Amino acid sequence: MARVLDGQDPQHLQQAVDALAAGRLVAFPTETVYGLGADAGNDAAVRRIFEAKGRPADHPLIVHVPNAESAYGLASAIPPVAQKLMQAFWPGPVTVIVPRRPGVAAAAAGGQDTIGLRCPAHPVAQALLEACARRGLVGLAAPSANLFGRVSPTTAAHVAAEFGDEVLVLDGGPCQVGIESTIIDCSRGHPVLLRPGILTRAEIEAAIDEPLHDRDAAAPRASGTLDAHYAPRAKVRLMSTDVLQTALQVLDQDLPQLALYARTVKAPRGMLYRRMPDDAAQAAQQLFAVLRELDAEGVSLIWVESPPPDPAWDGVRDRLARAAAA
Repeated sequence: MARVLDGQDPQHLQQAVDALAAGRLVAFPTETVYGLGADAGNDAAVRRIFEAKGRPADHPLIVHVPNAESAYGLASAIPPVAQKLMQAFWPGPVTVIVPRRPGVAAAAAGGQDTIGLRCPAHPVAQALLEACARRGLVGLAAPSANLFGRVSPTTAAHVAAEFGDEVLVLDGGPCQVGIESTIIDCSRGHPVLLRPGILTRAEIEAAIDEPLHDRDAAAPRASGTLDAHYAPRAKVRLMSTDVLQTALQVLDQDLPQLALYARTVKAPRGMLYRRMPDDAAQAAQQLFAVLRELDAEGVSLIWVESPPPDPAWDGVRDRLARAAAA
């Protein structure tokens, strides 16, 4: 099992900084999910992230920085729309894709000439990043701290269950947002939404005072944008309310063990059931923990009621759709 350290303990924090400076991996909490971190300026250390996760080396990582000023050490330019996003939402759950400074963080960028940058709001992440900056680390490359394609971790225990003792885990408690950051490509002259998060499209457009464009074929590769992702071992089936109600009414008792995650549909007696919150933010905060919990019960199928069409649910809907595609 991974070694779990108290993220509030200065000595444990220093152990984490020492490990990162030595090229080792450290998992740490952010407000979104736990990240599996390495010194973004050390390509050999970053490659260990890809190896530990089983992640393709050309699938870019987000680099976490302690503040907006630090972004200039990794970017060759910060376009005006990225500056607006950073001013409005940093520290917070928004990643900006910007032109990468040549010769810096090539492994983290997956070989692209752009790089994803984020300043997380979690106090343990902030303390870790600031301490790393004082040691000369340019930032921490950190995808979600789980095996590639699987359910993201929102507690230290989730991380410890997936990795061996070569990974230190800073425990900062349960993540408050619960789904990964919004990713916006700012590298091509107009902002493009690559991955939705907890923020609505309207909130983002109000901050940048221009419309967001949808992802297109020319968009750079970015974390968490594969069609199949965020998946438990059990098969996830995302169903409309009407279809789900009908399916439960005609349920074949010989079906493999089944769990239900729904807001308005009630489970038959004896079926493993978790209720989805009515509030989108609460549902996001609980989503990955619920999927992990149901998976741990050994079910082979998880039927999920589709979220409402309200834009506040876009991030949850995105994660569920990708989980169901796996």
